[in-house]
Formats: sequence, C-alpha cells, structure tokens
Amino acid sequence: MKKLSMLITGLTLATGVLAGAADQLTVQDPYVRLAPPNAPATGAFMVIRNGGDKDVKVLKADNPVSRVTELHTHLNEGGVMKMRPVAAIEVKAKGEAVLKPGGLHVMMIDLKAPMKEGDVVPITLTLDDGSTKQVDAKVVRPMAAPAPAPMPMMEHKH
Repeated sequence: MKKLSMLITGLTLATGVLAGAADQLTVQDPYVRLAPPNAPATGAFMVIRNGGDKDVKVLKADNPVSRVTELHTHLNEGGVMKMRPVAAIEVKAKGEAVLKPGGLHVMMIDLKAPMKEGDVVPITLTLDDGSTKQVDAKVVRPMAAPAPAPMPMMEHKH
C-alpha cells in the first residue's frame, strides 16, 4: 500500500511539473485558414498570452490533420516575402505572441484530407519546460480583400 501511495504522489508531482508553463498561457482567437481545394498546406493563427512571471518558448506544434507541422515566420529577403521555419516562438512574461498572416504562424504541411469551414483542429503546443497546451482552432474561410475605397467626389466650381 505504501508503494502505491508513493507512486500516486510521484505521478501527481510529475503531472504538476508537466502542467508548468502551460498553466500560465491563454490562447485567444485560434483559427486555421481554410485551404483551397488540393492545396497541400495551410496556416494556424492565434494570440498566445503569458500571465506568468517567466518567459516561455513554444518549441513545437502538432495536429492530427497534417503530416508535418512547423513554427514559421515571414521574412523579407531582397524584396521577396518568404516563409521560413523558426526554432521557437517566445512569449515574454506578462506579454503575448501574435501569430497572424504575414508573420509568425503554425504551418500545417501535407494535409491528410481536405478540411471544411467550421471544422475544429486540435493543435498541441509544446513548451520549453516540456508542458503542453491544447488549442482548438476553428477552420475559417480567408477574409476577402477589402473593397477599394470610393473615389472622393471632386468639387467643381463654375
């Protein structure tokens, strides 16, 4: 009985350690951009807030709908925007990391099946202390480009 009690205590402590930094994070507005038919990849976006007193790094992301998942950013290389993997996404203590189109994001590569608007994709973020945070991101249609503003009326004086 004593061994069982020690095992339960050990598992409880281990679970507490694994919760770690993940307990300090909140995620707002997670979504996955709906990929066009036959597109091999798409992106996931969100705002990750750190309510804790220590900086946290997201080292990895996983999901069940793509074969490869990478943390990415966009860089301007010689006037050409290119996506590049990053080793980590840092979330400063009492700060936030904004994952958005044209910036940091979770890249979902080699999609296993087409997604449809309204689907929910569970994304697991792995942090630098080994803890994980699951985020449920809804699949949404990309927003259309805003219509151009109407030309102002020219005032003609006769």
